Amino acid sequence: MAQNIEIKARATNVASQLKLGEQISDKTLVTLVQSDTFFNVVDGRLKLREFSDAFSDAKAQLIFYRRVDTSGPKLSEYHITETDDAAGLKSVLQKAYGIRQVVNKVRSLYMVGRTRLHFDAVENLGDFIELEVVLDEHDSVQGGEAEAEALMRKLNIQASDLIDVAYVDLLEA
Repeated sequence: MAQNIEIKARATNVASQLKLGEQISDKTLVTLVQSDTFFNVVDGRLKLREFSDAFSDAKAQLIFYRRVDTSGPKLSEYHITETDDAAGLKSVLQKAYGIRQVVNKVRSLYMVGRTRLHFDAVENLGDFIELEVVLDEHDSVQGGEAEAEALMRKLNIQASDLIDVAYVDLLEA
């Protein structure tokens, strides 16, 4: 199972934080339009991520992940598989599990070393920043947490900005 250290926070000043993200990033900004369909599961979270027609060369992704719902840097374990048949897979999963919620967002993505820096404009929720420090099998959780905390400082993310749940949970609240 792949792992990362993740934080999610409300963006308090998107324009300023985007500029900071650009200054510390390694690569050019990539903008993605995503629709995540979450399914009812007993353990973890299961979602089918579909990309807009503008990114028709990208395949849909089925993503299962587990993480604790606490604010601040936390370990997330995940599995991702790609599919060319998003509609067929969604139909089967809907029949098997039922749809919990759909989260639509525009994601602006920068890379900062091994960290994915997301600026998300989430429909019906607002603007957020998400950090995912990707760990390999030899990386320590503590090292990933320290990296996330350093990036939080660089992006002016305060403890009071942190969100302890997923977007799907916020939509349901």
